[in-house]
Amino acid sequence: MIFKIAKTDLRNLFYSPVAWFLTIAFWIQIAYFYMNSLLPRAKWYDISVNNDPKFKGTGSSFTAELFLMGESIFANILQNLYLFVPLLTMDLISREMNSGTIKLLYSSPIKTRDIVLGKYLAIMFYNLLLLGIIGIFLLTGYLNIQSADYGILLSSALGFYLLVCAYTAIGLFMSSLSNYPIVSAIGSFIVVLVLGRIGTLWQQYDFVRDLTYFLSISGRTGKMLTGLITTKDILYFLAVIYIFVGFTLIRLKGARSYQPWPLRLGQYILVFATAVLIGFAGSRPGFIAYWDTTAGKIHTLRENTQKIIKDLGDEPVQVTLYTNLFAEGCALGFPEKRNDYLTRLWEPYLRFKSNLSFRYVYYYDVKKHDSMLYRRFPGKNLQEIAKEVAKGFDQPLSAFQTPEEVHKEIDLEPENYAVVMELSYKGRKTFLRTFIDNTFWPNETQVAAALKRLQLAKMPKVIFLTGNLERSVYKLGEREYSGHSTDKQSRGSLINNGFDIDTICLENQDIPKDANIVVLADPKTALSETSQNKLKAYTDNGGNLLITGEPGKQSILNPVLESMGIRMLDGTIVQLSRNYTPDMLTPYITREATGLAEQSFLVGLRTEWDTARLLMPGAAPLVQFDSSIFHMQPLLMADTNAWLKTGRLVIDSAAPVFNPAEGDVKSDGFVTALQLKRNINNKEQRIIVCGDADFMDNNWLRANLGIEQTFYSWMDNNDFPIYPHYAPPKDDKLRITYQGAIVEKTIYLWLIPGLLLMTGTVLLIRRKRQ
Repeated sequence: MIFKIAKTDLRNLFYSPVAWFLTIAFWIQIAYFYMNSLLPRAKWYDISVNNDPKFKGTGSSFTAELFLMGESIFANILQNLYLFVPLLTMDLISREMNSGTIKLLYSSPIKTRDIVLGKYLAIMFYNLLLLGIIGIFLLTGYLNIQSADYGILLSSALGFYLLVCAYTAIGLFMSSLSNYPIVSAIGSFIVVLVLGRIGTLWQQYDFVRDLTYFLSISGRTGKMLTGLITTKDILYFLAVIYIFVGFTLIRLKGARSYQPWPLRLGQYILVFATAVLIGFAGSRPGFIAYWDTTAGKIHTLRENTQKIIKDLGDEPVQVTLYTNLFAEGCALGFPEKRNDYLTRLWEPYLRFKSNLSFRYVYYYDVKKHDSMLYRRFPGKNLQEIAKEVAKGFDQPLSAFQTPEEVHKEIDLEPENYAVVMELSYKGRKTFLRTFIDNTFWPNETQVAAALKRLQLAKMPKVIFLTGNLERSVYKLGEREYSGHSTDKQSRGSLINNGFDIDTICLENQDIPKDANIVVLADPKTALSETSQNKLKAYTDNGGNLLITGEPGKQSILNPVLESMGIRMLDGTIVQLSRNYTPDMLTPYITREATGLAEQSFLVGLRTEWDTARLLMPGAAPLVQFDSSIFHMQPLLMADTNAWLKTGRLVIDSAAPVFNPAEGDVKSDGFVTALQLKRNINNKEQRIIVCGDADFMDNNWLRANLGIEQTFYSWMDNNDFPIYPHYAPPKDDKLRITYQGAIVEKTIYLWLIPGLLLMTGTVLLIRRKRQ
């Protein structure tokens, strides 16, 4: 009987001009967005193929661009879907009420359950038609794109179908509440709007936050659209369908036979409660199954991170989030953002370790001698200032611990009272920091390093030498090295990626035996004989070393370098440029340098073999005069049009001119960074020497693509940082030409909609004549 009712309703649906109008409008909308995305990309792809003989692909995913981004199909159709569905479902049941056929159904032996399920089954079949329309374009995209990521396409199709079925279940229930279709349509709009916004309401209350977040339909298809299917999201859509189909059944049963209102209310509550209970239980960590359908498994932690998590065993890890009311970005740690914090940061890790527990501490405090807040709020003490700031954030001050209270638990002054997480495991603790950038939360590299730190008794130690006016790892000046080493607020700093940092003065201290890397960063005064002997003993014993120097200081470093068979030549490399001063070099990264580490940027260069340039504000060339000591490879090389100026270089006057009479020298390419390695004491010794020190300092750090981090990675045998390498997309080529895309546009945007319009018109006219 259910199928008979479904068949009748489906037939009536296609005898309705509304269904035909929605079908044609749906087709045109999808065709418009697909062709609008395809045509410009096909045009530029043709231009690239026809003009660049080395063109190997765009490097970006055409599957994502044509279906997910910008003006693509799914990016737009899901935003407008709520406009279609109420028009489709507004008279599903009200039509029966207005025509009087509902009384015939009530008086027949047909069960109310069969009526409701039959009607919903009919609309599910119509939803399959809409899915079929999308499927035609998914197939077209699969044929248009070489090596298309079909997993994303299938996952997106599933997300669309579940969403439209949830919307139609809502529309079915609203149609049972009123005899007026327009009222039913408006009711559907309102319910969808409420479900879309409820996840942002009352988020400061723990129980209410979890309930409203579960009920929210906003973003439920987000993961599926990008290729990640989870049982949590599927259960949510099934729960919504169950709730509103169940409500419809209760509503029609109440209209068919008298039931006391307390009984009906209890039935509504029972349906709602069971759906929420099952869905809520199924969304707990440990009960969620994941399926990453993407070709590159972009939603799955990399194998090296998974191994770190597996090595944690069954012991729980507690994560305590400390949120300072005065810290930059503190709003992201407030209760209102808790679900966002858990989903964005921790859900990928909960997938592999469900016994992560979370704790939250809110407090207010400022660094000693920091008077900025007191100047902004003159005449107020810290508690009064906190009250005003809390008011600005709509937070109760009572939720925040005072400085005295939080100090009893932990000292956060070394963390500058920033928003920070403390990870605890088997009695060990470590900090996981946030960063003031567009992402804010740590990424997989930093999280993996923190989890590894919980397991290891010793982390790799980098020793920076002092005593000869070297670059400082603690000062914040432009020429210093704190940005890439000890800066806790820098995402790329060594301390945030698995390294321990320390400094020693060789004059009165020995290099620790547990040092993994020693750094001699641009000394300004000559090393004493004692310091040189200690450093030579370290290198002779196979220690890893990083040396950076500057033009004009060759005499200071050459006594150290010559024991390794290399020398820094006198003078400064000159490279004439329209944009920079003559001493500013733009050396290119060599092929050998791309193998330093699994950093995504270097992997991309290595895979496609392309090169990139850095900025070096003043560099001296490096040469090897004894190849019997180390095997040498260049990492950075200057252009062939650069030359070595041996005399005084004037950079603020007329451009210098190459003058061999003054000792200027040309070369096929001066080396500005060298890699040295040899096997000694049953290990490979690794050394890097740079003819410039500024390119790693706080001023130039961001301009140089994080290359300094790969130096440390190579010298640490690539144990840290833990790079989560993701393979480049394979779907970066098109099979279709621009002219072929124009033909597709004509067919999909004009011919097929015209045929559908003719078919619908003929069918409706014949139906009316009958």
